[in-house]
Amino acid sequence: MSEMPYVLACDVGNTRIHFATVNGESVEDVQAFRIGDLAHLGPALAKAWAAMPAPKKVVASSVNVNGLNALEAALAEAIGESVLLIGRDLPLPIATTLPEPRSIGTDRLCGAIAAYDRLGVACVVGSFGTAATVDAVNDEGVFLGGAILPGLSMGAAALHRGTSQLPPIELSAPDWVFGADTRQAMVGGLIYGARGALRELVEAYAARLGRWPIVILTGGDAHLICPDPNASELVQAIVPDLVLRGVAIAYYKSLVGG
Repeated sequence: MSEMPYVLACDVGNTRIHFATVNGESVEDVQAFRIGDLAHLGPALAKAWAAMPAPKKVVASSVNVNGLNALEAALAEAIGESVLLIGRDLPLPIATTLPEPRSIGTDRLCGAIAAYDRLGVACVVGSFGTAATVDAVNDEGVFLGGAILPGLSMGAAALHRGTSQLPPIELSAPDWVFGADTRQAMVGGLIYGARGALRELVEAYAARLGRWPIVILTGGDAHLICPDPNASELVQAIVPDLVLRGVAIAYYKSLVGG
């Protein structure tokens, strides 16, 4: 491409809409709005759009129909632009071995292509948000699939709602091993349990891949799973804007027929 277009990359998740300005590998002005509290979404989109030089497009990944409808309405009203939706208007960004690739959340596929695009080797992407996913890509850049489990807050809410005595809790990285009270026991169970699930899945994936993959985390709770990647034997990096990077890559790949 003679000129790298700017992308207003949007990720419509279960709980929030994230967006950012992306140009090549540069990601700037990441913003997040909770679905259900979107009064200021339109003005924020308009400000970001106005600051982007042409050529430019709005591109989105979505796993939430209501959130996508709200985003499209805000874009139409604020800047008069429609969105290019991955899987509807743009091809899926990564090859898969799956029988029904369009049934896979495009956020998972965008995270996978962003990780592989940078690394170029087998990798695992663990995304820890409302739900948690742990997905694998092989050395050839093919998305193999993965696992979905409850996110940390979802697990905490389920423990509170499903029992008579377990309280609502605030999540934090545990600095203990043995929970000394109910809150510590719940926090430890959720976070150590998620860390254990990640390790078990990565080990299983490594056995099938034939070698140990690079592990990248993203999502709002990634820092609870791995407080310090530099001190981790399992996780190599946390990339908060991984899916937004993948949204832009999906658009760039469509321009060159990739």
